[in-house]
Formats: sequence, structure tokens, C-alpha cells
Amino acid sequence: MKIDNLKLPIGKSEEELFYLALKKSGLKKQSVKHFKILKKSLDARDKNDIKYVYSVEISDKEYSKVVFNLPIVNTPKKVGVVGFGPCGIFCALYLARAGLKPIVFERGKNVEERQKSVNKLISERILDENSNIQFGEGGAGTFSDGKLNTGVSSPYIKTVLKDFVRFGAPEEIEYLAKPHIGSDNLPKVVSAMREEIIRLGGEVRFNSKVSDVIIDGGKARGVKVNGEIVDVDDLVIAVGHSARDTFYMLKGKGFEMQRKAFAVGVRIEHLRRDINLCQYGSKFADKLPSADYSLSSKKAGRGVFTFCMCPGGFVMPSASEEGGVVTNGMSNFLRDGENSNSAVLCEIYPEDFKEGVLGGVELQRELERLAFTSVGSNYNAPVQTFKDFCIGGANTPFSTVKPTYSVGYERFDLNKILPNYVSESLKIGIEDIGRKLKCFSSPNAVLTGVETRSSSPVRVVRGEDGTASIATNVYPAGEGCGYAGGIMSASVDGIKTAFKIIQKYTGVVPGYEK
Repeated sequence: MKIDNLKLPIGKSEEELFYLALKKSGLKKQSVKHFKILKKSLDARDKNDIKYVYSVEISDKEYSKVVFNLPIVNTPKKVGVVGFGPCGIFCALYLARAGLKPIVFERGKNVEERQKSVNKLISERILDENSNIQFGEGGAGTFSDGKLNTGVSSPYIKTVLKDFVRFGAPEEIEYLAKPHIGSDNLPKVVSAMREEIIRLGGEVRFNSKVSDVIIDGGKARGVKVNGEIVDVDDLVIAVGHSARDTFYMLKGKGFEMQRKAFAVGVRIEHLRRDINLCQYGSKFADKLPSADYSLSSKKAGRGVFTFCMCPGGFVMPSASEEGGVVTNGMSNFLRDGENSNSAVLCEIYPEDFKEGVLGGVELQRELERLAFTSVGSNYNAPVQTFKDFCIGGANTPFSTVKPTYSVGYERFDLNKILPNYVSESLKIGIEDIGRKLKCFSSPNAVLTGVETRSSSPVRVVRGEDGTASIATNVYPAGEGCGYAGGIMSASVDGIKTAFKIIQKYTGVVPGYEK
């Protein structure tokens, strides 16, 4: 049976949870054959009485496993997968498990070599445009804490979590309300997934940039990779939201695309202990894991919201094009850095940017280049206190909160970079959010610009069968093509896309069955 709303005070062990569930169930201890934690969350509404809240499963019967039905495909057909972020990884994994032998084309390096590229930008200010925080094995999420919470509802959420655990992620991600893997753990997980795909007969080609899709008779016949044509029978486009050259290539080939709303803004940093105090109160601030938040405001008219919150984390240099500054956030698994940070973003609507389906891309580029040139064109980031952002100028020295942007930074007025409607909305929104989380609007909070890559500004249109109208064997998928927003939703879309291809060859719909 499932039992919800079991509450344990802070400091009590999960062994006591078993006895609490036993009491609720009416079962005898010796008769229990199955006990499992389904969900664990923190109830911090009463700062004097914070509790962990659990849902569990307990039974006197053996656990009945749910069988996953994945038909085996017997065909020599070649399926190409462009991109090896969460969508591409899970798509290739399930294609390989079904007997297909996918060929993955990833423009960046494997995760071990990719780390060296990231370090080179930090230490030498040298950007590799094909291997960086945005591009390479694991996608952008590899260097962004590995947050696995999502607003998507799908039976495949559990599938993704189980696979992550199988390949080395902490087991607790299967039941935590806000699971994360950590940027220190993710490289090991994604490399293990790559090895499984290869073991099953797939290929993963790094440093392999797809520059063209060869379309003939309404079908993709191949892709141009580093100047060479590689034949494919099906093609999955699983690029990330920073693959701007791919968007332009697809537009030039005649793929149907749509302008899409997105968001831009800055990273905001506070002391981790201050966020803990605001969220937990003084009684529990030092006894609980680093606190997070997810907050929003509509007071400015436009939506202003926090995104990709990194407790005890760092602001990272995340450019993928020469001459631009882009920020993102990262946390290691322990989340024990001095600061906590998140993006604080303002909604951008299609009517805000230039005409043309890729007008949103050009707005992002414009802001990134302004951020680059405003502080010396050497990948330093423009930073200022929230106080200075509100009054203009960048004169207040950093006191309690020090910027963590690792390349380097200079004080600069972000009002001179962001469009006026964004700046004014952020000021109103941050003040309003500060009424919900007191320290959020602290004058000493540090803002680092610019954050432009929270989601794709474009959607590559696909039909009910998952394919593009211009080519009936091309499957646009994942975050870059406009069908996901984060690791979990991208992974789920990758699985669903693999299933559509498997179903095409077998006539059987993959999925769960009792």
C-alpha cells in the first residue's frame, strides 16, 4: 500500500520512518516484504517546526515489477542522431537497446576533454566554439548542477531517473522532490551512458559537426559531417538551444520554423547562509541542506522569474560564440560554496524582436556582444550590486557578497546593456520577489550579465508522428528544437522520439505494461 504525508522531525533517521509506516499500515514487522521511499520533500512553512515529508510504499507481498516493453528491431537501417545532450543521449540509448545501431554526431568533445576546453576559457580566455559549456558530451546541463526537477508530467520521468541511477547517479534522485546529480557527478554518468550505447553497437562520434542535411525526394539521405557525406535512413535533430548555426542551416533547407517566446536577464548571487536563514530560520539554517527557491513576479506586467537556481554554487562563463559573454550557474553535489545563485529573467515575446523566424537569436547575440565589449572584450563579465542597478552606475564596492564568475569581472552598469523594458521589469520583479524571500532584494546582492540561454527562441515544427514536413524521416526533438526545457523534459523527449522510430519499424508501441 502507498502511505502519504508521513512526517519526520529534523534529526530523526529514516529507520524511524519504517516504524512510522508500519504503524500506519497495521502490518506486523515480520510480515513486511517490501518497503520503499517514493518521495521526500521538506516542509519549511513553520520555521520553528520544519519537517521532512514522505510518501512510502509498504506491503506484505513481494514487489511486483512493472515490465518495460521494448520490441527488438531487425533492420540494417542507419539512424543518425545530431547532438549528444540529454535528448540525444536517451534517444540513442533506447534505439540501441531496441537493436538499432545509432550513429551520434556531436560537434564537441567527450566530457573528459570538454572539461579541458572549459578550463582553458577560464584560465587563458581562449574559447573553443565547438566544445565549451554549451557544446559537448552531456549538453549544457553537464555544467549546471544536473537539476532533475521538471514541470513535465510523463510516465517516463521515472524511467529517466532509474537510468541515471543505473549509470552512477545517487539513488536518492528517485525519490527526492527536487533531485540533482551535481556537476561533479554528471561527467561520470554521461560517459557511462556513452559506453553502454557503444557496447550495444552504436557509435558516438565526437568533434563531428553536422553542417548540412542532404534531402532528396522528401527524405533525408545523409548528413554532411566535417565535409564528408554520411548516409542515414532516419535522422534525429537533438541539438541544444545554442546551436544557432544549425538553426540557420535548417531554415536555409526549408524546414518549417516558428518564433518562440524566451527570456533574458542576469545571474543574481547572495550568500548561501543568508538564503538558508530566509528559507529555514535561525533554528534550522545550519542543520539542513543548502536551501533553494523558485520564485516569480507579475508586478512589472511582464513575467520575471528565477531559473536554474544553484545553491552553494558558482556563476560560470558559458559563451559558445567568439565575442560574446554568457552566464550560467553551476553547483557540485554537496552544494557547499559560499554563494548561492540563480538566473533572474524577464519574459521576451516574439513582438519584442526583429522580424524573421530567427529574430530571437539575433537579440540574444546583440546582448551577449554588448556584454563582451562593455568590459574590455576579454570574456570578463559586467557585474554590479542590486543597489547600483536600481539607481544607475556601478560605484558600490562588493562587500558581503563577492562575484564568483571565474574568468574575471568588472563593475559596469547593466542598464546600458539590457533593453530598458528588461531592466525596469527586473528591478520591479526583484523588489517584489524580495517581499516573498526577504534577502532576495538585498542592496548587496550581486548581478552578473548576461543570461540569455535559458531556452530556445525558435521551434522546428514537427507533426504528430514526430517528423518534419519537409522530410518524413527527420525528427526534430529536445530543447534546441523547442520541445523541452531542462534535462528531464529533454531526456523524456529523446525517449519518445526513439519510440516513434522503433514503432515505425516494428509496428509495436513501446512502453510500460504490467
